[in-house]
Amino acid sequence: MMMHEPMSAAGPPQGANSAPSGGSAAATAASVGVHSHFSGLRGALAEQKSLAKYTSWRTGGCGDTVYLPADRDDLAGFLRQLPPGEPLTALGLGSNTLVRDGGVRGTVVILHDPGAALAIADGLVYVDAGVACPKLARFAALHACAEAEFLAGVPGTVGGALAMNAGCYGGETWRYVARVEVLQRDGRFVVRTPSDYAIGYRSVRRHDGAPADGLFTAAWFRFPPGNIASARARIKELLARRIATQPLGVPNAGSVFRNPDGDHAARLIESCGLKGHAIGGASVSEMHANFIVNPAGLASAADIEALIVHVRSTVRDKTGIDLEPEVRIIGERV
Repeated sequence: MMMHEPMSAAGPPQGANSAPSGGSAAATAASVGVHSHFSGLRGALAEQKSLAKYTSWRTGGCGDTVYLPADRDDLAGFLRQLPPGEPLTALGLGSNTLVRDGGVRGTVVILHDPGAALAIADGLVYVDAGVACPKLARFAALHACAEAEFLAGVPGTVGGALAMNAGCYGGETWRYVARVEVLQRDGRFVVRTPSDYAIGYRSVRRHDGAPADGLFTAAWFRFPPGNIASARARIKELLARRIATQPLGVPNAGSVFRNPDGDHAARLIESCGLKGHAIGGASVSEMHANFIVNPAGLASAADIEALIVHVRSTVRDKTGIDLEPEVRIIGERV
């Protein structure tokens, strides 16, 4: 599996103070006659479906098979019926992912769920992994939690944030994780704690160094107590800063490169005169040099990947620093 992402072995805590769940984006079954060996599915199943609408760059090829589960149990049932050798890729909001123009082989599951659950129980914030991070930030603020405000600046799902230890504005996801739920390939749910993982900067691996397995489906966060008004004001401040410094009005995938120790990727890229540099329909943002944008919606994935390679090689040649991409690139070239 290539990513982790939504939901809990027992679902959200019973009787907890929770946000309402409106069901997933795939509330109705839409089986199109593909993979007839599947039964009892309630989500949407399609073949050769474009993935461009499921990535924030709004480009890329098709998934051989694409499934939008109705809920956590539907996802588990789907995985139990998936052939053991079938490649499996998960997408949440696709905000840190480039899908190559040749598409993705195997099965892709789409795990963003706007109606997924959030709850407060036993001093912890429970959240399904399909919830968008800004929604978690607002929920935590309204329940007088502190230090969750940074999540308002993470443009992905909680599952994606767990998979890469997403962070910004001085906060990081795993700093506040008490435990996580993982859906394994055989359809079983397991609960793990941070001690089961090796957590680093934009990196999450198993404690033995192996890639993290399974799909993150839920998490329990432990945030310190705070003040509702202060938290809401901090979120407002961070969002204003994002609007002022990032090209949010055009398709982008957030920060393209990780910040090297003691420096910032954006500063290095700008120092090399790369702001505005374009390849095909893709260009380095004039507003924030660590963003590559698709301003007219016409960039191919190949344009974006070529620009990533060009920026990386130019910065390496001029500064001696090799910038490491933060976005994941999946699929096949045309």
